[in-house]
Amino acid sequence: MSSFRPFTINKIRLLVNYYLSLLFYKSKIMSSLYYALFSRSFHREHQAVLEGKIKHIRDIYWNKNNYYLVIRNIHRIEKGLLMRPRKEIFGKNYIKETIDCYEKIILSHHENLNDQVKWFHDVLDMYFNVVGYDEVIDREKQRFLNLQNTYKTDTENRKKHIPYNRLLKEKNLVSLDSFFALSKQRRSVRWFTEEKVPRKLIDKCIEVASQSPSACNRQPFTFYIIDDKNILNKVVDLPMGTTGYAHNIPVFIVVVGNLNAYFDERDRHLIYIDASLASMSFMLALETTGLSSCPINWPDIEKREMKLQKVLNLNNYQRPIMCMAVGYPDPKGLVASSEKKSLDKIRIYYPEDL
Repeated sequence: MSSFRPFTINKIRLLVNYYLSLLFYKSKIMSSLYYALFSRSFHREHQAVLEGKIKHIRDIYWNKNNYYLVIRNIHRIEKGLLMRPRKEIFGKNYIKETIDCYEKIILSHHENLNDQVKWFHDVLDMYFNVVGYDEVIDREKQRFLNLQNTYKTDTENRKKHIPYNRLLKEKNLVSLDSFFALSKQRRSVRWFTEEKVPRKLIDKCIEVASQSPSACNRQPFTFYIIDDKNILNKVVDLPMGTTGYAHNIPVFIVVVGNLNAYFDERDRHLIYIDASLASMSFMLALETTGLSSCPINWPDIEKREMKLQKVLNLNNYQRPIMCMAVGYPDPKGLVASSEKKSLDKIRIYYPEDL
């Protein structure tokens, strides 16, 4: 009996793609040519990165109101303040653009300064008090002092948001064993009860997530929380990873990366790193409240992203990174054990003989 199996259309496509790729993959230029001619896989990313860069630069030089730039530059100044030894002159190359954008922020927020804007003020205030004399820096210092006259600060009655010594006596008392137990407790849950999830509880967990590290403290992501059934039904099937349990999800979260946080293509990957760090903290925080979650992969498929973009009213420079199902776990629902790799499979010491 013949063992011949006819090629399916999918197999033929796979083989054609494979042999075509062999002709292009050994050169960066040829690889780019391949994706320009034969694949649309990166077209949306190219547009998103360029549009994000254009908005970032326009907000700096034309609108002079780039919040991401102020965050990044205040972070850079703060690192300069904590350096050992501290340079006498630092931050000169970017202090003008910082004050330009800071001025717009202050004039639009002067009646309601949130903690992050207070952080801007406090770090700049410390900077101008310790940095050495320079004509450029002194000119921006005068602008900063003039701005202070346009609004009242409560610096005398609050803790300042400036570099500080890490006091071990204030260390949280959560033990390593307790944290390991919480990490093992967290598993991807796909079956939830009908109990309504309080928005205040989700907000508290997002506040935990907001403490996660991000490059230059920019936090280039937004959590879109969908708990309205009508809207949820429009998006819950889009990731494709919800087949079989989509109808059971009470809260659906889309984590979106904002590419307008960057001035250069070199940083385009940071939305994925920073959002992932925050998402993990968020999921662990959920576990402490009795809520459970299931992280859901987002496929880079043009049609699905366009549908999600329309529902959430996203800009082209905003890209979905991942989704999450959130709710109270159904005690009757099963959870995959998902045993993890052993330590020696995911850890290598260099050098090994130390």
